[in-house]
Amino acid sequence: MSSDKNAKHKASMEKQKANVDHGIASADIEQGVAVLLTGDGKGKSSSAFGMVLRSLGYGHKIGIIQFIKGVQLSGEEIFIRDHHPEVYLYQMGTGFTWDTQDRSSDIAAAETTWKHAEKLLSDDSYRLVVLDELTYMLAYKYLDESRILEAIRNRPPEQSVVMTGRGGGSAIRELADTVSEINDIKHAYKAGIKAREGVDF
Repeated sequence: MSSDKNAKHKASMEKQKANVDHGIASADIEQGVAVLLTGDGKGKSSSAFGMVLRSLGYGHKIGIIQFIKGVQLSGEEIFIRDHHPEVYLYQMGTGFTWDTQDRSSDIAAAETTWKHAEKLLSDDSYRLVVLDELTYMLAYKYLDESRILEAIRNRPPEQSVVMTGRGGGSAIRELADTVSEINDIKHAYKAGIKAREGVDF
């Protein structure tokens, strides 16, 4: 590489570092955050459980509430139950709505599950709360939106909450501090490839 290219690269990296340093210095508010992981693509729950792993690394107290899922075992559930029984894990356990085909039963299960979520969201000993597939409860109107938004808004200041799922409306997006959308560009399932243990569940 020529000295001219090296000089240009060095100048570019110095500028980039200055921008990064400025951004870090400007973000000086110490508080928990609300994160929404949404979109049609694969990986929303996987990302949330990545944050669980990260938080466990710091010895934080964690609570996980799973809406929709809970009939088929998943790798994350097995790992947590076997290696981290101290993590609070509650699953609605009804499976997907197209499996149950019973709206009144789903609403009752959602109400029961949300009571567990409310306890976590009011307990300042929990540093991270994951509300997996929560947005479906809003999209299908199984739970009252204002009740959910109020609980998330009024949670302890140091507590972070991660919500996952498609849809859910604009109000939950506006409430969240961070919103990431995962797009569905290509999925093996559409090519007839079966879901893989350790990759898809």
